[in-house]
Amino acid sequence: MTLSLRPRRMLEDMPSFFSNFFDDEILGFDGFRTKNLPATNISEKEDHFLIEMAVPGMKKDDFHVNVENGILHISSEKKEEKEEKDKQYRRREYNYYSFERSFTLPESVKQDDIKARYKEGVLSLTIEKKETSKKLPKKEIPIQ
Repeated sequence: MTLSLRPRRMLEDMPSFFSNFFDDEILGFDGFRTKNLPATNISEKEDHFLIEMAVPGMKKDDFHVNVENGILHISSEKKEEKEEKDKQYRRREYNYYSFERSFTLPESVKQDDIKARYKEGVLSLTIEKKETSKKLPKKEIPIQ
């Protein structure tokens, strides 16, 4: 009876074995499209939206932020070249990093009132809401 269960269990485990084997992370390829995109948090506050991107090792001049037709574009491109010369060897290293993200802005925001700040490896964008989209404080209505 044990022998009949063992082959059955092997067959049940095979799909997970193959999916694990061919999983991108095991092959060292953890998502080509997402690998170059920085981690991004988007939060909504009462009077604004906040976008935060983790992009350590950059300078504020490495970023390009613009708004066109209701779409917020954030991009960065950084190239580094390093060359070392010695009597015994010569080594050149190139490093290239770039990304581009786009966000469709809701009509409830002021597209001309977006503030960007880069500090301690985090790019923060504050997008103010229009007055009409802000929540009004709760008002108690007396009953007569």
